[in-house]
Amino acid sequence: MEMKVSSIGMSLRLERFFLSGRPLRTSSISTSSSQLFPRKCSVIARNLSGLEEFMQNKRLREKRPLKSKKKRLSLRKGQVSPPLIVPENIPRPPYVGMELPEVSGEIQVHNSEGIARMRDSCRLAAQVLEHAGTLVKPGVTTDEIDKAVHEMIINAGAYPSPLGYGGFPKSVCTSVNECMCHGIPDSRPLKDGDIINIDVTVYLNGYHGDTSKTFFCGDVDESAQRLVRVTEECMMKAISICKAGAGYKIIGQTISEHAEMHGFNVVEIFVGHGVGKVFHSEPLIYHRRNNRPGRMVEGQTFTIEPILTTGSTKEVMWDDGWTALTADGSLAAQFEHTILITRSGADILTKC
Repeated sequence: MEMKVSSIGMSLRLERFFLSGRPLRTSSISTSSSQLFPRKCSVIARNLSGLEEFMQNKRLREKRPLKSKKKRLSLRKGQVSPPLIVPENIPRPPYVGMELPEVSGEIQVHNSEGIARMRDSCRLAAQVLEHAGTLVKPGVTTDEIDKAVHEMIINAGAYPSPLGYGGFPKSVCTSVNECMCHGIPDSRPLKDGDIINIDVTVYLNGYHGDTSKTFFCGDVDESAQRLVRVTEECMMKAISICKAGAGYKIIGQTISEHAEMHGFNVVEIFVGHGVGKVFHSEPLIYHRRNNRPGRMVEGQTFTIEPILTTGSTKEVMWDDGWTALTADGSLAAQFEHTILITRSGADILTKC
């Protein structure tokens, strides 16, 4: 860049000064100008010497190797170990040993005894989930998490609801990174930067309690943290507007609005459901905008369990028939609570 300053008749190449810091050269300088110039030059040189230092430091930083952002590898199958044993004295749900049952068409509304039993099963599910979350560390396999969950459930005299449901081979679902849901625990070790949803359901005293949460494994990047945070916010905002007489469709509207505000997408194909004596029943809870009919009833229990992604909401299935991944490999996160509808709101049952 060339800059002309006619008042003192000099021509400057500023880039040379920035690089070298040498005094400026002048041409055709009058006597009066030459008397003033040395002072001006020294002031400019002192000021620009700081810029020279800045530029030198900048060049040194640019020469350093950049810390490359960890590239997340696509999820790969590990080895699936045999199903774990449940003691014979623990009651089984009726679907164990049968084909995948149909969703019951009945809405599950409970009396006081049923509500008490739902509270017990949901409390246990929440405690198991909290314990499972403490195991999420780099190097731990999802199979190890399954074993810990299984042991805690049977030690409480309960049955792990996923085990044997339509042939599902494990006691918990573990869905890592781009897995939307229903991931089967296997030998894959968790890696630093992974996110993992752990979905726990227990069958205790004839009632199912169902909950899930997405956990961080090690140092998780900001974009993944944001996805997880917004997914939980979507669930909690949806729960906050539930009460007897409210339409089910406002759940999907609330979740969609909050997700879209933050630039995330809501998966449509996987839904919440009624839960109680039966694992899956009406009402089906759609997490995206919809016009489904029906209103909430006091005393009923169902789950709200939105899945958000950073990209595609379409799924691809592994040949195990359960593991659902985002079609484009983008991250997915999910949260789930079982709630009890009351006259004035909703009671979250799956809290410790």
